[in-house]
Amino acid sequence: MILKKKKWHCLPGQPITELDKQVMSWEKKGKEVPSRDLIKTPEQIEGIRKSGVINTGCLDEVAKNIHVGMNTQEIDDICMAYCKEHDATPACLNYEGYPKSVCTSINEVVCHGIPKEEDVLEEGDIINVDMTTIFNGYYADASRMFIIGKTTPEKEQLVRVAKECLEIGAEAAKPYSFVGDIGHAIQKHAEKYHYGVVRDLCGHGVGLDFHEEPDVMHFGHKGSGMLLVPGMVFTIEPMINQGTWKVFLDADDPYEWEIVTGDELPSAQWEHTFVMTEHGLEILTY
Repeated sequence: MILKKKKWHCLPGQPITELDKQVMSWEKKGKEVPSRDLIKTPEQIEGIRKSGVINTGCLDEVAKNIHVGMNTQEIDDICMAYCKEHDATPACLNYEGYPKSVCTSINEVVCHGIPKEEDVLEEGDIINVDMTTIFNGYYADASRMFIIGKTTPEKEQLVRVAKECLEIGAEAAKPYSFVGDIGHAIQKHAEKYHYGVVRDLCGHGVGLDFHEEPDVMHFGHKGSGMLLVPGMVFTIEPMINQGTWKVFLDADDPYEWEIVTGDELPSAQWEHTFVMTEHGLEILTY
């Protein structure tokens, strides 16, 4: 079956706006454009923003408590308790069988690391803590890297460059630019350091559901992918590997979630939820 591309539809009975004109002009040129339902209303954006405040507070609470000798189940306990205190729900919990409320990915684990009592943080580890909250039906998604104690210069650089990739990708996203512009900017910066940009996982639309359109790839070409229109909400979350961009599923993970670098060298990731405005991206997860 051939799936038809979604098209931009003007609102019935409403005058054609400048936004309509911009989107339809790109659609006529054969570019991929969002469907109208990807454009969030001001009320929806405010709801996502409130969820983002809780998400930020949760990661702040982890930052206050993370330390050498802590196990990753304790991180999960912190996140679960914070959500309960703020009438929020962790989106990861029971999502397609995922067993915990947060992802804790250490060193060579790229993403979806499952919190466990046996995973104890050691001096020099780097860990990504990835949290998605649901508050009043609205989703916000963010992750941070933490360096445990003193680590190597190589790991410090990887963590720093991964954060720079997020920032540079966000700067590349302008109103009526394209998803590919984000990936192109990230790939260009990461490859200056001979790092691999993971290609099998990506950012995504978010807000009314956990994962929405568009897929936000962190590599690619300018002018490719979906048009970025004011009102769209999505994550940018580059996964930057010290070595190869290739990854594999950890065979020892009974839940089949944990993704590991192909050469088992370290990986780093930072993530924010953004809304596209008329002037560029605004962070909703601080």
